[in-house]
Formats: sequence, C-alpha cells, structure tokens
Amino acid sequence: MKKIFSFLVLLFTSFNLFAQEIEMADKMRSEGKIWVVVGVITIVFIGIITYLVLLDRKISKIEKNL
Repeated sequence: MKKIFSFLVLLFTSFNLFAQEIEMADKMRSEGKIWVVVGVITIVFIGIITYLVLLDRKISKIEKNL
C-alpha cells in the first residue's frame, strides 16, 4: 500500500511540473541563444563519446598484450 501511495504522489507531482512555463527557456528561444546552448551540449557530448571510444581502444590493446 505504501508503494502505491508513493507512486501516485510522484505521478501527480510530475504532472504539475509539465504544466509550468519556463521563462528563461522562452527568452533564450526568442533571442536565438538556445542554439548556443544546444551547440555546447552537442560539443560536450561528442567529446565524451570520443574519449570513451579512444579509452576502449586503449583498454582493448592492453588486454590483447596480456
């Protein structure tokens, strides 16, 4: 019963979060700055993926030598 109550409380609070307007995002969208944010996030994501691929190659090379 406690799990069901907790689930329902979390469910209804999440609906409230979707209904809120975010002024900062609207302002950034109207000024075109949102694309700067998207670009920075994309560059960081690509950097992390590149690092993980290179790290995987190094680890695979070390495993083959052992």
